[in-house]
Amino acid sequence: MKTFRDLLIWQKSMSLVTKTYILSSKFPKDEQFGLMSQIRRCSVSVPSNIAEGFGRDSNKDFYRFLKISIGSLFEFQTQIEIAFNLNYISENEFKLIFKDSRECERMMSSFMRKIKENL
Repeated sequence: MKTFRDLLIWQKSMSLVTKTYILSSKFPKDEQFGLMSQIRRCSVSVPSNIAEGFGRDSNKDFYRFLKISIGSLFEFQTQIEIAFNLNYISENEFKLIFKDSRECERMMSSFMRKIKENL
């Protein structure tokens, strides 16, 4: 790997960000500075922390940033479910984006185990 852009988990989480922005653009206008903003921020945090951790000097630092990233992913999953419960997104939209987030979660968990083995 030469750059964080080579990491499949970074690529998948970037796709999740794009889908999140498209999906959240349908939220009510009064949610612009509430749930919409929060969902967008935590989705952006996932690939951002992967990239920042990659740029650190050690696997220990990288692992720490991956932990932050997966925490943001869990936050995202919670908030997208809130959006569904409030009928801001359809059941199908929820299922699709939640499925994507779970795929990122599984990939990141696996990647974190590999990094941790090398600490």
